[in-house]
Amino acid sequence: MTDNRVLYAGVDIGASRTKVALLDLKKNLTGFSIKKSGTDFSRTAEECLIEALIMANASRDAVTRTVSTGYGRTNVTFSNDTRTEIGCHAKGAFHYFSRAMTIIDIGGQDNKVIKLDSEGRRINFKMNRKCAAGTGAFLEEMSARLDIPIEEMDGLAKQSTEMVELGSFCTVFSATEVLEKIRQGKKVPDIVKGLFFSVIKRVLEMDLITPPIVMTGGVVEHNSYLVEMIRSKTGVEALLPEHPQLTGAVGAALFAMEL
Repeated sequence: MTDNRVLYAGVDIGASRTKVALLDLKKNLTGFSIKKSGTDFSRTAEECLIEALIMANASRDAVTRTVSTGYGRTNVTFSNDTRTEIGCHAKGAFHYFSRAMTIIDIGGQDNKVIKLDSEGRRINFKMNRKCAAGTGAFLEEMSARLDIPIEEMDGLAKQSTEMVELGSFCTVFSATEVLEKIRQGKKVPDIVKGLFFSVIKRVLEMDLITPPIVMTGGVVEHNSYLVEMIRSKTGVEALLPEHPQLTGAVGAALFAMEL
Protein backbone atom coordinates (compact mmCIF):
# COMPACT_ATOMS: atom_id res chain seq x y z
CA MET A 1 0.00 0.00 0.00
CA THR A 2 1.39 3.40 -1.02
CA ASP A 3 1.70 6.10 1.65
CA ASN A 4 0.22 9.34 0.32
CA ARG A 5 2.19 11.53 2.70
CA VAL A 6 5.41 13.24 1.66
CA LEU A 7 8.40 13.02 3.99
CA TYR A 8 12.03 14.05 3.67
CA ALA A 9 14.80 12.22 5.50
CA GLY A 10 18.06 13.51 6.91
CA VAL A 11 20.74 11.06 8.06
CA ASP A 12 23.66 12.22 10.18
CA ILE A 13 26.24 9.49 10.74
CA GLY A 14 28.75 10.55 13.34
CA ALA A 15 31.65 8.49 14.62
CA SER A 16 29.70 7.94 17.85
CA ARG A 17 25.98 8.15 17.00
CA THR A 18 23.77 7.90 13.92
CA LYS A 19 20.71 10.15 13.75
CA VAL A 20 17.75 10.09 11.33
CA ALA A 21 15.14 12.87 11.16
CA LEU A 22 11.94 12.87 9.10
CA LEU A 23 10.28 16.17 8.13
CA ASP A 24 6.89 16.68 6.51
CA LEU A 25 6.01 19.33 3.92
CA LYS A 26 5.52 21.90 6.69
CA LYS A 27 9.00 21.15 8.04
CA ASN A 28 7.59 19.48 11.15
CA LEU A 29 9.67 16.73 12.76
CA THR A 30 7.42 13.68 12.50
CA GLY A 31 9.84 10.91 13.41
CA PHE A 32 13.44 10.38 14.46
CA SER A 33 15.89 7.79 15.74
CA ILE A 34 19.32 7.84 17.40
CA LYS A 35 21.61 4.81 17.70
CA LYS A 36 25.27 4.05 18.31
CA SER A 37 26.96 4.09 14.90
CA GLY A 38 28.83 0.87 15.54
CA THR A 39 31.00 -0.67 12.82
CA ASP A 40 28.41 -1.05 10.06
CA PHE A 41 27.24 2.47 9.20
CA SER A 42 24.95 1.30 6.38
CA ARG A 43 23.06 -1.11 8.60
CA THR A 44 22.76 1.38 11.45
CA ALA A 45 21.37 4.04 9.08
CA GLU A 46 18.82 1.53 7.81
CA GLU A 47 17.77 0.58 11.35
CA CYS A 48 17.40 4.25 12.32
CA LEU A 49 15.25 4.93 9.27
CA ILE A 50 12.95 2.05 10.14
CA GLU A 51 12.59 3.29 13.74
CA ALA A 52 11.91 6.86 12.57
CA LEU A 53 9.23 5.63 10.16
CA ILE A 54 7.56 3.68 12.96
CA MET A 55 7.50 6.82 15.11
CA ALA A 56 6.03 8.80 12.20
CA ASN A 57 3.52 6.00 11.55
CA ALA A 58 4.59 6.11 7.91
CA SER A 59 5.69 3.68 5.24
CA ARG A 60 8.96 3.82 3.37
CA ASP A 61 7.06 4.99 0.27
CA ALA A 62 6.44 8.30 2.06
CA VAL A 63 10.14 9.22 1.97
CA THR A 64 10.56 11.28 -1.18
CA ARG A 65 14.24 12.17 -0.87
CA THR A 66 17.10 11.64 1.56
CA VAL A 67 20.28 13.61 2.22
CA SER A 68 23.08 12.23 4.38
CA THR A 69 25.80 14.04 6.29
CA GLY A 70 28.47 13.40 8.89
CA TYR A 71 31.51 11.17 9.16
CA GLY A 72 29.81 8.23 7.42
CA ARG A 73 27.59 10.08 4.97
CA THR A 74 28.82 8.12 1.95
CA ASN A 75 27.77 4.84 3.60
CA VAL A 76 24.04 5.56 3.44
CA THR A 77 22.81 3.34 0.61
CA PHE A 78 19.38 4.99 0.34
CA SER A 79 20.68 8.59 0.24
CA ASN A 80 20.00 10.76 -2.83
CA ASP A 81 22.77 13.24 -2.05
CA THR A 82 25.26 14.29 0.63
CA ARG A 83 26.07 17.54 2.40
CA THR A 84 28.82 18.56 4.83
CA GLU A 85 28.36 18.54 8.58
CA ILE A 86 29.02 22.28 8.71
CA GLY A 87 26.33 23.01 6.14
CA CYS A 88 23.74 20.76 7.80
CA HIS A 89 24.30 22.10 11.30
CA ALA A 90 24.02 25.64 9.96
CA LYS A 91 20.84 24.76 8.07
CA GLY A 92 19.29 23.02 11.06
CA ALA A 93 20.16 25.72 13.60
CA PHE A 94 18.88 28.52 11.35
CA HIS A 95 15.63 26.58 10.89
CA TYR A 96 14.99 26.87 14.63
CA PHE A 97 16.43 30.36 15.21
CA SER A 98 16.26 32.58 12.12
CA ARG A 99 18.88 35.14 13.07
CA ALA A 100 22.60 35.78 13.05
CA MET A 101 24.24 33.38 15.50
CA THR A 102 27.27 31.47 16.67
CA ILE A 103 26.64 27.73 16.62
CA ILE A 104 28.61 25.62 19.09
CA ASP A 105 28.34 21.92 18.32
CA ILE A 106 29.94 19.56 20.83
CA GLY A 107 30.01 16.13 19.27
CA GLY A 108 31.31 12.73 20.21
CA GLN A 109 34.60 13.13 18.34
CA ASP A 110 34.85 16.79 17.31
CA ASN A 111 33.71 20.34 18.05
CA LYS A 112 32.45 22.95 15.61
CA VAL A 113 32.04 26.72 15.91
CA ILE A 114 29.97 28.08 13.02
CA LYS A 115 28.98 31.72 12.49
CA LEU A 116 25.93 32.71 10.45
CA ASP A 117 24.67 36.10 9.31
CA SER A 118 21.04 37.24 9.61
CA GLU A 119 20.17 35.46 6.32
CA GLY A 120 21.60 32.14 7.48
CA ARG A 121 24.70 32.43 5.31
CA ARG A 122 27.85 30.90 6.78
CA ILE A 123 30.47 33.58 7.35
CA ASN A 124 33.04 31.53 9.25
CA PHE A 125 33.63 28.17 10.86
CA LYS A 126 36.26 26.33 12.84
CA MET A 127 36.46 22.65 13.59
CA ASN A 128 38.54 20.65 16.06
CA ARG A 129 39.38 17.14 14.90
CA LYS A 130 42.97 16.82 16.06
CA CYS A 131 42.31 15.88 19.66
CA ALA A 132 39.48 14.27 21.65
CA ALA A 133 39.84 16.82 24.45
CA GLY A 134 36.72 18.94 24.74
CA THR A 135 34.47 16.36 23.07
CA GLY A 136 32.01 13.71 24.16
CA ALA A 137 34.77 11.12 23.89
CA PHE A 138 36.76 13.05 26.49
CA LEU A 139 33.85 12.94 28.96
CA GLU A 140 33.25 9.24 28.25
CA GLU A 141 36.91 8.46 28.93
CA MET A 142 36.86 10.46 32.16
CA SER A 143 33.63 8.79 33.32
CA ALA A 144 35.33 5.42 32.84
CA ARG A 145 38.36 6.58 34.83
CA LEU A 146 36.10 7.77 37.64
CA ASP A 147 33.94 4.64 37.37
CA ILE A 148 30.84 6.81 37.03
CA PRO A 149 28.10 6.21 34.41
CA ILE A 150 28.24 9.00 31.83
CA GLU A 151 24.53 9.65 32.47
CA GLU A 152 25.28 10.65 36.08
CA MET A 153 28.00 13.22 35.36
CA ASP A 154 25.64 16.13 34.70
CA GLY A 155 23.91 15.69 38.03
CA LEU A 156 27.23 15.40 39.84
CA ALA A 157 28.58 18.60 38.25
CA LYS A 158 25.50 20.46 39.47
CA GLN A 159 26.23 19.30 43.04
CA SER A 160 29.72 20.83 43.05
CA THR A 161 30.49 23.47 45.65
CA GLU A 162 34.15 24.06 44.77
CA MET A 163 35.26 23.30 41.23
CA VAL A 164 38.58 21.53 40.76
CA GLU A 165 40.19 23.20 37.76
CA LEU A 166 42.34 20.90 35.65
CA GLY A 167 45.49 22.15 33.98
CA SER A 168 45.78 19.68 31.12
CA PHE A 169 43.77 19.59 27.89
CA CYS A 170 45.16 16.26 26.70
CA THR A 171 42.86 13.32 27.45
CA VAL A 172 45.75 11.10 28.54
CA PHE A 173 47.30 13.70 30.85
CA SER A 174 43.87 14.73 32.17
CA ALA A 175 43.22 11.14 33.24
CA THR A 176 46.46 11.15 35.23
CA GLU A 177 45.59 14.53 36.73
CA VAL A 178 42.12 13.32 37.73
CA LEU A 179 43.60 10.32 39.52
CA GLU A 180 45.97 12.64 41.38
CA LYS A 181 43.06 14.88 42.45
CA ILE A 182 41.27 11.80 43.81
CA ARG A 183 44.41 10.82 45.72
CA GLN A 184 44.46 14.34 47.20
CA GLY A 185 40.93 13.81 48.51
CA LYS A 186 39.09 16.13 46.14
CA LYS A 187 35.34 15.51 45.90
CA VAL A 188 34.04 13.76 42.80
CA PRO A 189 31.36 16.40 41.99
CA ASP A 190 34.05 19.10 42.09
CA ILE A 191 36.27 17.06 39.74
CA VAL A 192 33.38 16.44 37.33
CA LYS A 193 32.58 20.15 37.25
CA GLY A 194 36.24 20.76 36.45
CA LEU A 195 36.00 18.28 33.56
CA PHE A 196 32.94 20.10 32.23
CA PHE A 197 34.79 23.39 32.53
CA SER A 198 37.68 21.90 30.53
CA VAL A 199 35.25 21.11 27.70
CA ILE A 200 33.79 24.63 27.73
CA LYS A 201 37.20 26.29 27.93
CA ARG A 202 38.47 24.26 24.98
CA VAL A 203 35.49 25.23 22.82
CA LEU A 204 35.58 28.92 23.72
CA GLU A 205 39.25 29.10 22.76
CA MET A 206 38.44 27.97 19.21
CA ASP A 207 37.04 31.34 18.11
CA LEU A 208 35.60 34.66 19.28
CA ILE A 209 32.04 33.95 20.36
CA THR A 210 29.40 36.50 19.31
CA PRO A 211 25.82 36.33 20.66
CA PRO A 212 23.48 34.67 20.54
CA ILE A 213 24.92 31.18 20.93
CA VAL A 214 23.01 28.16 19.65
CA MET A 215 24.28 24.92 21.14
CA THR A 216 23.86 21.60 19.37
CA GLY A 217 25.03 17.99 19.68
CA GLY A 218 24.36 15.02 21.91
CA VAL A 219 26.77 16.19 24.60
CA VAL A 220 24.73 19.31 25.40
CA GLU A 221 21.41 17.47 24.97
CA HIS A 222 22.36 15.09 27.76
CA ASN A 223 24.42 17.50 29.88
CA SER A 224 22.40 20.65 30.46
CA TYR A 225 24.93 21.95 32.97
CA LEU A 226 27.35 22.59 30.09
CA VAL A 227 24.82 25.08 28.70
CA GLU A 228 24.59 26.79 32.09
CA MET A 229 28.38 27.03 32.20
CA ILE A 230 28.54 28.54 28.72
CA ARG A 231 25.99 31.18 29.71
CA SER A 232 27.88 31.95 32.91
CA LYS A 233 31.31 32.04 31.26
CA THR A 234 30.32 34.18 28.25
CA GLY A 235 27.53 36.27 29.74
CA VAL A 236 25.52 35.90 26.53
CA GLU A 237 22.30 34.18 25.54
CA ALA A 238 22.65 30.44 24.85
CA LEU A 239 19.79 28.77 22.98
CA LEU A 240 18.95 25.11 22.39
CA PRO A 241 16.93 23.57 19.53
CA GLU A 242 14.15 21.20 20.55
CA HIS A 243 16.44 18.21 19.97
CA PRO A 244 20.07 19.47 19.93
CA GLN A 245 21.45 16.06 18.91
CA LEU A 246 19.26 16.00 15.78
CA THR A 247 20.28 19.41 14.42
CA GLY A 248 22.53 18.02 11.68
CA ALA A 249 19.96 15.42 10.63
CA VAL A 250 17.22 18.06 10.51
CA GLY A 251 19.49 20.24 8.38
CA ALA A 252 20.10 17.32 6.01
CA ALA A 253 16.34 16.74 5.71
CA LEU A 254 15.86 20.44 4.88
CA PHE A 255 18.45 20.08 2.12
CA ALA A 256 16.51 17.04 0.86
CA MET A 257 13.44 19.27 0.46
CA GLU A 258 15.43 21.53 -1.87
CA LEU A 259 16.73 18.84 -4.23
